[in-house]
Amino acid sequence: MQQIEHIKESGGWLNRYRHTSDACNCTMRFSVYLPPQAASERVPVVYWLSGLTCTDDNARTKGGMQRYAAELGLALVFPDTSPRGTDVPDGQNRYDLGKGAGFYVNATQAPWSEHYHMYDYITRELPELIESELPVQSGIKSISGHSMGGHGALISALKNPGAYRSVSAFAPICNPSVCSWGQGCFEAYLGEDREAWQAYDATALVTAGAPPIPLLIDSGTGDEFLAEQLYPQNLEAACKTRDFPLTLRMQEDYDHSYHFIATFIGEHLAYHADRLYSGDDAGR
Repeated sequence: MQQIEHIKESGGWLNRYRHTSDACNCTMRFSVYLPPQAASERVPVVYWLSGLTCTDDNARTKGGMQRYAAELGLALVFPDTSPRGTDVPDGQNRYDLGKGAGFYVNATQAPWSEHYHMYDYITRELPELIESELPVQSGIKSISGHSMGGHGALISALKNPGAYRSVSAFAPICNPSVCSWGQGCFEAYLGEDREAWQAYDATALVTAGAPPIPLLIDSGTGDEFLAEQLYPQNLEAACKTRDFPLTLRMQEDYDHSYHFIATFIGEHLAYHADRLYSGDDAGR
């Protein structure tokens, strides 16, 4: 792991790293914000997964997260959204397939299967690297994200009971099997068998009996993708059927942008901090 940027911010440090990823079979980049508290103690972590077309840079420069993380004593990890490199396949003339659109799945279909294992990267390889190399608490982590990244956060928590203290999402793709963004990526990465898609669909996972973990979701009523891509109502219906804990907040007039995220990210990080700092193994 090589540090390639080191920026002072809100009393802590915003760092960028690159490393060789076994999961993705390429060189990956990610950013980490270490709050001031990390200079003297190990701190808990919130993983932030970004959406389509993003890199690790978008949220760290637009989300307004670091000042809250500094106050709360949280490290923030900003992974990339896909494998990168000249030998990594890409969608031709498409923003919603290939580079910048890994969809947080493990691809099983050629040519994607050689590199596109973002699910393993996010849930296993990257946390192991972070916990071994940086001043963070082992196993004390939460996860959040936006749009495609909100989808990634939800499925990561639902598929790994006990791995995350909490999960939240902004405008997540809640039922990717029924929207064009999800269908396009799932068919390319996972094949035509729609049963295989269900393992990476939050609504399907809740319906199939995923162990309960409280879900906090904010979506904007002015989001241009709400009706055709996000389908929070499908996840809400699945949760109601199972009495699965969901807090879905439809925020009046907010859109899909980082203006929306920046407005409510302080509440989300406080929500995670409450859960990350509860328990004897994560006390301040």
